Amino acid sequence: MEEVSAGEAAEENGIGSSSVVETETQDIKTLQHDVRAKEKLSSMDDDEGSGGGTTRPPEEMKGSCGSWIVEMEELGFKADTPGDTATACCQQKPSIYRVPEWIQGFTNRSAYRPRLVSFGPFHHGAPDLVPMEEHKLQAVLHLVKRSGKPLAEFTASIEEVVEDLLGAYDKLDVKWRWKSRGGFVKMMVMDGCFLLEFMQSSCDYAPNNPIFCYHGLLTMCSDIRSDMVVMENQLPLLVLQRLVAVRDDRDPSAAQINSMVLGFLDSKYHETNAFESLGLYPLDLCLHPLDLLHRSFCGPPPFHVSGSGEWEATMPPAAELSEAGIHFKGSKTHFIHDIDFEDGVLSMPRFEAHDGTEKNLLNLLAFEKLHPGTGYAVLSYVFFMDNMISTERDVALLRSKELVENLLSSDKELAKLVNSLGNGAVLNPSSKLNDVQRMVKGHCKKPWNRWRASFVHKYLSSPWVFISLMAAIFLLAITVLQTVYSVLSFYTKS
Repeated sequence: MEEVSAGEAAEENGIGSSSVVETETQDIKTLQHDVRAKEKLSSMDDDEGSGGGTTRPPEEMKGSCGSWIVEMEELGFKADTPGDTATACCQQKPSIYRVPEWIQGFTNRSAYRPRLVSFGPFHHGAPDLVPMEEHKLQAVLHLVKRSGKPLAEFTASIEEVVEDLLGAYDKLDVKWRWKSRGGFVKMMVMDGCFLLEFMQSSCDYAPNNPIFCYHGLLTMCSDIRSDMVVMENQLPLLVLQRLVAVRDDRDPSAAQINSMVLGFLDSKYHETNAFESLGLYPLDLCLHPLDLLHRSFCGPPPFHVSGSGEWEATMPPAAELSEAGIHFKGSKTHFIHDIDFEDGVLSMPRFEAHDGTEKNLLNLLAFEKLHPGTGYAVLSYVFFMDNMISTERDVALLRSKELVENLLSSDKELAKLVNSLGNGAVLNPSSKLNDVQRMVKGHCKKPWNRWRASFVHKYLSSPWVFISLMAAIFLLAITVLQTVYSVLSFYTKS
């Protein structure tokens, strides 16, 4: 009855029946919307009261970002599901990364690019690296022919682990997983065969071969090593293990593969089992050459010792430490964790500086920053060395103590290199080096050591200042003796 009277009243007021219907329809929609909103709010209250799962806001609260909110809610629901997250982590555990701009921005960008040969997909096909593809084909042909096995066995062995190899590369182009999956397997076989042939110096190549003859191995070795430590240019050691298994008709151990690669990367591990005798070999295969270099650099686990947790950001450089009475000596090993301070003596491994030092350290730093679980040993060590070396004066002092081997052009260049590396380093508060820095600073703050450092710096830092000091002391002594002699003469005459 009310609706009829309302319609009649509307007609009497000159309002068309269609307008009335539209008005009533809108009222009904508004009522339905309010009911739905109340139902959603009620369900949200029920969820909150019962400790239920994540709640979603009503539609009117989403506003113009509604589609984005829905997407984020769906992502949030997936992330909140423990089973899904665990499955995703197991399926995708990359260890080879592209170096992002926030790391490259304040360093030498060329350190993150291969110069001669590409390994893996990230730099595959780069124009300046394409010429080496011909030599990779030669390596495949020679290795396969020498083994007496068909090429199909090598490719089949790689195909068995292709999912693991694809998962090793972070943010890999999807083409390698689908359209170019066969090309990915081919690339792994070619890169692996090339690396095996070069590392093991096969002798059945032509004497004038530019890569695999004695001349090529001698002149190209440092460049190949340099490209092997580039973060974006890593080849999983699983590839080498699978290829060697087919070639030799037996499965090589992780220690054998690790030893072969590390012996090529660093000559001090060239002797068989030299690395293993130091207790460095893990039970499993290392991820890739850079991971292997990282483990050899840091030493046997645990290479991080739990410190006090009180961050000590600064420490005087080597020259000032020497002025404060601190002595330096070499550590028993070359591992970067083998740094200690006791009874005024700072022991540390020798720092070797050569043309490849910057590239090695920058890629090791990038690996620690990008790959969870590697620790912070290199980051802390570079931070410590940046504090230790401020100027060429510090380099000269450490070189005189045989704690620095400088193959660069000058001490000043080495100091500049260490300072630039320090821009990307950070000290782990729980590391042993943090405690070492705190103990060193505590030693320097003692009154006697502060006075001694001030005296040495002021009067003994320069030979001319020292000569002037000795002359002043000599003149003072003569003056005192003359005065004493005059006084004695006076009393004698009296």
